[in-house]
Amino acid sequence: MLWIDRYLVEPRDGAWHLGAWLTGQAGVDREAIYGHLRAWGVKTFFLAFMLAIVPPGFGDFVRGDVSIVLRDPVALSGWLVTLMLLIDVAFATVGYLLTFRPLDSHIRSANPYAAAWMPALMCYPPFILMNTGGPLDYHPGTSDWAYWFQGHPVLLALIGTVLVGLTAIYAWATMAFGFRFSNLTNRGILTHGPYAVSRHPAYLSKNLFWWISTIPVLTLGSLVDAVRATLLLAAVSGVYYWRAKTEERHLKLDPDYRAYFAWMTRNGFVPRLFTRLRGTLQAGHA
Repeated sequence: MLWIDRYLVEPRDGAWHLGAWLTGQAGVDREAIYGHLRAWGVKTFFLAFMLAIVPPGFGDFVRGDVSIVLRDPVALSGWLVTLMLLIDVAFATVGYLLTFRPLDSHIRSANPYAAAWMPALMCYPPFILMNTGGPLDYHPGTSDWAYWFQGHPVLLALIGTVLVGLTAIYAWATMAFGFRFSNLTNRGILTHGPYAVSRHPAYLSKNLFWWISTIPVLTLGSLVDAVRATLLLAAVSGVYYWRAKTEERHLKLDPDYRAYFAWMTRNGFVPRLFTRLRGTLQAGHA
């Protein structure tokens, strides 16, 4: 009966307050209603997107030509990246579907800040800014890693391996949530898996993938094209930095996240890397 006890800790949640308001009862908390509607807004928007991309992703994967994939490192990496992305969106879809208190996967709170919703929506249709022809489309004048390193099979294999690894980290960051994945919400604080190394492993791996796969400083056109592509991709990374910071602003309302944030500030991958570099430099000057 433990799950029933947990379920009844706060029986008068946003759904109760919305029902009370609709039926004209007293004691309605409007902020709880707003939070409930925000949570359903997140679920409705992102679940529709996930359901739209899972079938095409599955189709792309199963249509992969094994005879080509097994002898071409570029085709193999593309096929594996497709698989990793399929796993990512499949787990995300389940997360958006299973927002239930009995599973302890309910939405504790949806981000209340407009400054957080803006960069998140900028990364998804129909508001996406990075699409072909969009204001942050960094692709004109560029090619990709397979073009720049064609004729160098060892480099193609190495870079393909790195890209697959980054995509695997991206998918792992979603899988680590279990039933709790969703954007713009707090459904419980994660401290395991890739989140034991970085506060934002998905954003970090995704942006590294784009920089390595595109190499915007190389251009098919002029130097101006290279500069423009580099600045636009930097702007895209800036959007994800904006997302990370505004998500942290929301999550810091939770004391569990504040404790996690403090621990990661001391023990995360980047702080430890800087500590090690500083120690190396100090040893070199001694």
